[in-house]
Amino acid sequence: MNILDNKVAIVTGAAQGIGWRIAKQFASDGAIVYACDRQNLDDAKLQEFQNAGIHYVAFDVTDAAAMKQAMMSIYKAQGRIDCLVNNAGVVFNRKIGMIVREETELMFRINVIAVLELIQLVSRLMVRNGGGNIINIASVTAQLGSPGQVAYSATKGAIIALTKSAAKELASQNIRVNAVAPGIVQTERFAELYESDGSKIDQRISRIALGRLGTPEDIANACTFLASDRASYISGEILGVNGCASI
Repeated sequence: MNILDNKVAIVTGAAQGIGWRIAKQFASDGAIVYACDRQNLDDAKLQEFQNAGIHYVAFDVTDAAAMKQAMMSIYKAQGRIDCLVNNAGVVFNRKIGMIVREETELMFRINVIAVLELIQLVSRLMVRNGGGNIINIASVTAQLGSPGQVAYSATKGAIIALTKSAAKELASQNIRVNAVAPGIVQTERFAELYESDGSKIDQRISRIALGRLGTPEDIANACTFLASDRASYISGEILGVNGCASI
């Protein structure tokens, strides 16, 4: 028996990177997975999702109407939603003097407001079936700080506060709310950053006690644990997955 057998799980921002790996791991562990992203995938990528046993749903998390339609469609198809992973996010790295208002507002719309709206909607659906669990993706930058990521860190700090308050409010409805706070993870985005400034990335890696970058699998495994019944008494927690980093 797999630890997520027959749980209906929704993962946002799942077209690639960490979200894609979370969706794959959930499916491998027995969940019925709906991977959501704003991208309209080509046939080859859609086939990859189908081969992994994952349903793909395209919508933009900042479009409240499209989001509601997608969630209700999933609920009607499966009759329940057991887990929501709020992974969709965007980052603009700027020094304080270079922060751009439009970028900051976009980060808050995607990284915070959309998360709030999804929790509001999905928690109502979870209650109908006796509860569920919600996992938000925060960041080590919100816990330790990071030069050049002030605005982004602020959005992820909001996620930490949101997680703790939502956990307390939804506990009486048997809904657990936790967050995973990744450190530096080797994704497509990381590769682009490394190409632009490899020496700075090397310096940050040198401050990771375990001596290596995180992988999407590391984050997916943490999410799988929190989504499972093995974590049934864990709520309101921020699980750092950062190799014991000191940014």
